[in-house]
Amino acid sequence: MTRDEALAIMHEFVQSPNLRRHMYAVEAAMRFYARKLGADEEKWGITGLLHDFDWEIHPNMDDHPIKGAAILRQRGVPEEIVHAILTHAPERTGLYPQTPMEKALRACDEITGLITAVALVRPSKSLYDLKVKSVKKKWKDKSFAAGVHREEIEQAVADFGVELWEHVANVIEAMRGIAPELGLDGSLAQGRQNAA
Repeated sequence: MTRDEALAIMHEFVQSPNLRRHMYAVEAAMRFYARKLGADEEKWGITGLLHDFDWEIHPNMDDHPIKGAAILRQRGVPEEIVHAILTHAPERTGLYPQTPMEKALRACDEITGLITAVALVRPSKSLYDLKVKSVKKKWKDKSFAAGVHREEIEQAVADFGVELWEHVANVIEAMRGIAPELGLDGSLAQGRQNAA
């Protein structure tokens, strides 16, 4: 499967710009780790890109990603990628991450959302000047991004075998590589200044 084929599936099923940006962020983090670990960057990236493709058509925990897996199989997505996507929600699928790619997906998924939220509350609205200490400060504030399951992130990162704050630094670096596509390159802050 090529990235273009995966993008076509994603664009068919995902209309929300925010959900698309989340999926791009997870793809970037997965590609970062594939390079770091000498793994198949295309396969890891496609796994990140497709992991939430069915959220808009199955927006509840009973169906996502289980019903989405059937669609991916019909579209010819390799079983290794489908299985990895199923393992990113083990509490629902009963399938727990075993391979490095599966563990990476679970470790990268929710942390991208927290990093995005932290970047968006900064005056710069940018990943380029975002430091780990800013994420750490917001991590401790349980009312900030309250929907982020910090304990699950800690467990997923530990299972992946990376120290939490090193992982945050890695994911920030990965997301910086596509900051304009994520809307986190400072252009939002610049637009606000121009409007003022």
